[in-house]
Amino acid sequence: MNRIDAKFAALKEQELTAFIPFLTIGDPDVRTSIDIIHELEKAGASMVELGVPYSDPLADGPVIQRSSMRALKANRITILDVIGAAKTAREEGSELPFILFTYYNPVLQTGLDRIFPLLMESSISGLIIPDLPMEEDEEVRRLAEQHGIHLIPLVAPTSRERVERIASRASGFVYCVSSLGVTGTRTEFHTGIDEFLSTVKGATSLPIAIGFGISTPEQVARFSGVCDGIVVGSALVRTVEEALPLLSEPASRREGLLQIHDFVRTLVGNGSGIVRT
Repeated sequence: MNRIDAKFAALKEQELTAFIPFLTIGDPDVRTSIDIIHELEKAGASMVELGVPYSDPLADGPVIQRSSMRALKANRITILDVIGAAKTAREEGSELPFILFTYYNPVLQTGLDRIFPLLMESSISGLIIPDLPMEEDEEVRRLAEQHGIHLIPLVAPTSRERVERIASRASGFVYCVSSLGVTGTRTEFHTGIDEFLSTVKGATSLPIAIGFGISTPEQVARFSGVCDGIVVGSALVRTVEEALPLLSEPASRREGLLQIHDFVRTLVGNGSGIVRT
């Protein structure tokens, strides 16, 4: 069974909601990113999105853009480095399901026939490509299915008549975008968000997760009872950014990792997964 399916099934039995952090790999370096993955697992993450740094993102807000620029400038991180980080984290004992979050160009440049065997060998369970429209994903979808990897779609409040088509073709779970625009922390969400989530739920039997802008315990609690998973990206990446001075020095490295751990704990509480309200 795909690790994503197994994790959602286990959480459902415990009446828990998945906590899904997003992490830009290579900020500040690959080794530190792997250590952060282990820290996220200790803190209660259910699965993790591994972000591939990209110079021309369409969906990323300023916080994630800055992290990508740091990773590219300092280390020239590639999609292969990110896949390698997943493999190393697994070899070091991580049991988390890994989801690769990348734009289509790095996938295309690497080669479709090459990248899917690498994803499978590196124990990556899911793939999100936000700039690959449903109408053009046939080859990617075929290869993903062939290698047992979920191609996870994003669906936005503006999708409207496309919601049913997108959700019906989904694999793993459906990623619901909470707000219009790019990623980033928010105090308010799209008007009609609950109606939108209800529409998506009615179009699929798969779990649904919500992301884009969720950053506080109150927001996590607000959605934990209506969604199967909650994605936190910019708020975590900002926490990493704030911890960079600590992470860069061997003497304070553990303190920096604990700062990230403590932030996740404020969102998840104790245990693995979020208690549904």
